[in-house]
Amino acid sequence: MYLQLPSGTYPRSIFVSHSLPFAEVSELIARNNFEFPFAVKPDAGMMGFMFRKIDNAGELQKYHAAMQVDYIIQHYIDYPLEVSVFYYRYPNQASGHITGFIRKEFLQVTGDGVSTLLELMLQYPRIRFRLDEMKLKHEKKLNDIVRRGEIYCLSYAMNLSRGGKLVSLAHEKDERLVKVFDELSRYTKHFYYGRYDIKCLSIEDLKEGKNFSILEYNGSGAEPHHIYGNGNTLLQAYRIVLHHWDVLYKISKINHKKGTRYWTFRKGLRFLKKAKQHFRMLKRLDATFEI
Repeated sequence: MYLQLPSGTYPRSIFVSHSLPFAEVSELIARNNFEFPFAVKPDAGMMGFMFRKIDNAGELQKYHAAMQVDYIIQHYIDYPLEVSVFYYRYPNQASGHITGFIRKEFLQVTGDGVSTLLELMLQYPRIRFRLDEMKLKHEKKLNDIVRRGEIYCLSYAMNLSRGGKLVSLAHEKDERLVKVFDELSRYTKHFYYGRYDIKCLSIEDLKEGKNFSILEYNGSGAEPHHIYGNGNTLLQAYRIVLHHWDVLYKISKINHKKGTRYWTFRKGLRFLKKAKQHFRMLKRLDATFEI
């Protein structure tokens, strides 16, 4: 997917085969001048499963030993904001539409100088559904007292499913923002629908097309995250999802008329089955991996 983006708009990345001896992985890092910390994630991932920030060689060796699929080592982007932009454009039109614009926030707690990490976690309602997972991941620090004012990040994956919080930026959508994503999406001449997940210095800089990095972008399987971040009712959420399915259907029809063949039902079903198996494996691995 990154190869479809203009150079410099995404983090510097290395593809790693999970079967590669760790000594060769270390050589790969040195040869490409990567320094800690950096990010790692599955080459084909979903919902933030097995996304990690790696701070040293020991953590990387542990990650490499656990991984059962190929993965990506990626320069860690430290811009302060992470946003999600859902964009689509019909193939016969020059400009597209931004249907969703949200800000993501980490799953984190703030120390008071008295409470242990476990006590802070128990006091935070957003963690209660992930408490067992968080206790496992932070087992060695559960009894540590977190300094007053210190922000302790429990998960570096900002996906909603990993505990991240989504905040609406719908009021920030404008023509300048659409122009940036028109230009990005026209770069390959065939990207018409999907969600960009981006880190940026500021919303204003993103609208100016500077100081941002695309962490990933997802095509037809992308979920419109703004159904969660805008205070929608269940009925409104259904309407948003159905609208996006309708858009995807219309784009597919136009592309088909231009010569893009449809998959057969059998091919699609086979793909979905393999994808479900792949992501179930990643989910199991993520739930037991301590880093």
